[in-house]
Amino acid sequence: MDLTYTEEEQDFRARLREWLLKALPELPARPSPDDWPGRRAYDLGWQRRLYEAGYAGLHWPVDAGGRGATPTQHLIFLEETERAGAPYVGANFVGLLHAGPTIAAEGTAGQRARWLPPVLRGDEVWCQGFSEPDAGSDLATLRTRAVRDGDDYVITGSKIWTSHAEVADWCELLVRTAPDAPKHRGISWLAMPMDAPGVTVRPLRTLAGSTEFAEVFLDEVRVPVANRVGAENDGWRVTMVTLSFERGTAFVGEVVACRRTLGELARTARANGRWDDPALRRRLGRLYGEFGALWRLTQWNVSESERSGGVPGIGGSVFKLAYSHARQELYDVAAEVLGASSLSLEEEWTLDRLSSLSYTIAAGTSQIQRNIVAERILGLPKGR
Repeated sequence: MDLTYTEEEQDFRARLREWLLKALPELPARPSPDDWPGRRAYDLGWQRRLYEAGYAGLHWPVDAGGRGATPTQHLIFLEETERAGAPYVGANFVGLLHAGPTIAAEGTAGQRARWLPPVLRGDEVWCQGFSEPDAGSDLATLRTRAVRDGDDYVITGSKIWTSHAEVADWCELLVRTAPDAPKHRGISWLAMPMDAPGVTVRPLRTLAGSTEFAEVFLDEVRVPVANRVGAENDGWRVTMVTLSFERGTAFVGEVVACRRTLGELARTARANGRWDDPALRRRLGRLYGEFGALWRLTQWNVSESERSGGVPGIGGSVFKLAYSHARQELYDVAAEVLGASSLSLEEEWTLDRLSSLSYTIAAGTSQIQRNIVAERILGLPKGR
């Protein structure tokens, strides 16, 4: 693992900082959390700025519209934009962090040319159609069926927790194309247009009051066979590529944000008198160490990704497992520091704390991550 930066990488960091200092003051005001058309426009507007400045899709291949930068440069980009308080990918996160990298790694030349440039330019938004009401944590038991009819698949079923479906143009969709095959071998990965006849979106309201997730109902939706990424019935392998990005690199910016949050909590504790509590200081110190270790683990995962052609490995499951629980504890400590003010839904702290509760479920539950670590990294036998 190489944790040092080259002269070229340090120069890249300096130029990025200079650009952020000029670009961020020019941004319009953030829209209301309930204004999804406004949030889409704001997030895609920031993406367009990145694209025009040459910072969109840094680590994507050149033939996919990116700059072909190293994963380390991408890590620097995420670190610096988070430290500067730049907008996160927002409504565009599935396209930029999940679907886009998967298509870049697994798609045909025609598929990369069709779908990747619009994501990078901020023209199109993707959502994720993986989870289903009856599948729970066992994603491979999905039941949404796709029946071949000439040059199309006819799709019937439903999805749940579909991120940003209400503003998406495309959906990365998992379907069962061989119902009699073993559950991991009869799945295909499709790109489905969200405006196709038969697609119904029903928003879901979260504990924090947001509607960033939705149920999606599919009633004989026709999707061209040409929209399949990878071979028919090979979708589980393609899905593992998607999940390796989701667990391996998609949370990088959030680690930087959590480390900044820790600093803010320490300053608040000093100001409101809570710093005198030695137990609280120990918890903050231990979290500081945990997030420092997570940052080093992130750098290790990036180094591994760089050696393996840009696709993160199963070490992402170690990171996801540790990060999910550390984030929850961080916001438990925040509630202790802030006291009664942490209970108000008007406070950003409160919304972040409520959001943190989902991290041991989202992107694969902690139970699933423990199984992956035990079986694929430690080589332990499968549980019965």
